[in-house]
Amino acid sequence: MSPRSRKEASVTAPPHDTLTILLIEDDAGDAFLVEELLSESDDPPKIIWVRSLAESRVRLTQDVQCVLVDLSLPDATGLEALEQVLSMAPHAAVLVLTGLNDTHVGAEAVAAGAQDFLVKQDVEARLLERAILYAMERKRADLAQRRLVEVELLTKENSRLERGLLPVPLLEPGLLHHQARYLPGRRRALLAGDFWDTVQSPDGAVHVVVGDVCGHGPDEAALGVALRIAWRTLVLAGHTGNELLRTLDSVLRLERKSAEIFTTLCIVTIDPALSTARMHVVGHPPPLLIRDGVIGVVPGTPSGPPLGIFQGVDWSEIEVPLGADWSLLLYTDGLIEATVGGGPDLLGTEGLLRLVHEQGGIHLDRLIGRVIELNQDALSDDLATVLISRGEER
Repeated sequence: MSPRSRKEASVTAPPHDTLTILLIEDDAGDAFLVEELLSESDDPPKIIWVRSLAESRVRLTQDVQCVLVDLSLPDATGLEALEQVLSMAPHAAVLVLTGLNDTHVGAEAVAAGAQDFLVKQDVEARLLERAILYAMERKRADLAQRRLVEVELLTKENSRLERGLLPVPLLEPGLLHHQARYLPGRRRALLAGDFWDTVQSPDGAVHVVVGDVCGHGPDEAALGVALRIAWRTLVLAGHTGNELLRTLDSVLRLERKSAEIFTTLCIVTIDPALSTARMHVVGHPPPLLIRDGVIGVVPGTPSGPPLGIFQGVDWSEIEVPLGADWSLLLYTDGLIEATVGGGPDLLGTEGLLRLVHEQGGIHLDRLIGRVIELNQDALSDDLATVLISRGEER
């Protein structure tokens, strides 16, 4: 055997591992020939010889990395034999052995899933070693491609699922100007622990929520979805204020993975005349309000601590006159905890107000873009914002 063929034979198994081959061959002479040819290798493989598919069933373990199978066996022939082997050993490379008169069967076997085929009368040591090597490499490539396709399908399925869990505002068209933006901090994620929703109840009142589950993983995202759906259900059932908050607090305590998980949120109910808002700011950043051209923070916040910390809490209600022309921005702390200039200083509420003054109003996309620009990188924290306005769109 040439040095080149010896080098190729030595890489048919991972370093320091002995290659295990299952030989399914009913002819003792052919089986002896295969064993003799492979014994010439620098690192001879372990060969398990069986005479039938029935025998192979108990010998086809995860240790077998390659299967050499004759397609003329006592208990199966042709592609039927191959199909059974492929079914029994989906992890292993399969190399088909054929006679001179069955080369067409070998080609059909490759089309059916075998990695390669060999004509017995042509087999010699170098050819056999190379064929086993290439068959195993093709199998590795096939398995890698299959895993990639599975990951892509799973990713697409998860994306469809997450999109289905994002809210669709229930709001009469033309009633108010409504915008929402949602940016998960996790890479390649569509959902985060932050959440928002907008619902108009049958009496004409408009209800808005923006919340933030502490943490940044899939468990927090699932909890955020649970709280949002619970909030929507309670609003549609006519619950508001402390009654609603206490129920959300119970949902949080039942659904969270650990007792340290808490949630901040801001809930707003705008009366049917759209001139007054009642809100509860539950350990959450205060909303921004533009009223009659004056930009500021809603006073009197917060209303009390986050959900999930203390039991039996009464959150104080804040009543805010809105008038005929107003804008209200609810947001999570991802908007104000961005850094300024990449340094240690955070934007904060004062910085956010400054940006709104500079832009002459709340232009949501421009505002978020400017915050990202000041941060000098994509935001690492989750972000949910809702801008709702009456009068001239801002």
